[in-house]
Amino acid sequence: MSRSARLEDRLGHRFRRGELLEQALTHRSFGALHNERLEFLGDGVLGCVIAEALLERFPQLSEGELSRLRASLVCGESLAAAGARLGLAEHLRMGAGEAASGGAHRPSILADALEALYGAVFLDGGYVPARNAVLATLGDALEAVDERTTAKDPKTRLQEALQARRQGLPRYQVVATRGAAHEQVFEVECSIEALGMQARGSGASRRAAEQQAAEALLSRLAL
Repeated sequence: MSRSARLEDRLGHRFRRGELLEQALTHRSFGALHNERLEFLGDGVLGCVIAEALLERFPQLSEGELSRLRASLVCGESLAAAGARLGLAEHLRMGAGEAASGGAHRPSILADALEALYGAVFLDGGYVPARNAVLATLGDALEAVDERTTAKDPKTRLQEALQARRQGLPRYQVVATRGAAHEQVFEVECSIEALGMQARGSGASRRAAEQQAAEALLSRLAL
């Protein structure tokens, strides 16, 4: 069985138009026909599928709570983890420089490629196959969603926990940025002065880094 066939098996879809699969796996550093347009489409498909699944599973939740749950499932970290489980790194086509720098394992690139795959499946077979592909790759994460905790993001949970203890609000500060302008990684420190505690997080955006830092402090506080 070829590598692409194994990937299709894990994705749960056999491509009739192989060029769509090839494009979905092509990073912009490789050539002009790259995966960014498919990523744009796949992002919309992903949001729709996850919204539909959450509506069905959590009929009691409000729009705001559902939005927070969806955000936790479609964030870059979640998508990158799913892309890694699929083994996308070994299938990606990218320029020599990007490949040499370990780009195939970069979370942002894995997340983008996975969204591009959803877009490719949608163009190749329509909504139902695309929905099946999303659930095949993110179904475990969807099943693991806990409305009691995930409905509120880590920053909100940390703030509410500290307020309940009558302690001051956490402080977030960017301590470093790395990478090219279009693929920057932010490192943020979250500190709780009253407790003398700090934790750091990193992400493709300042907000993502703040959330990771807040999550790290929640774990240390056992909240």
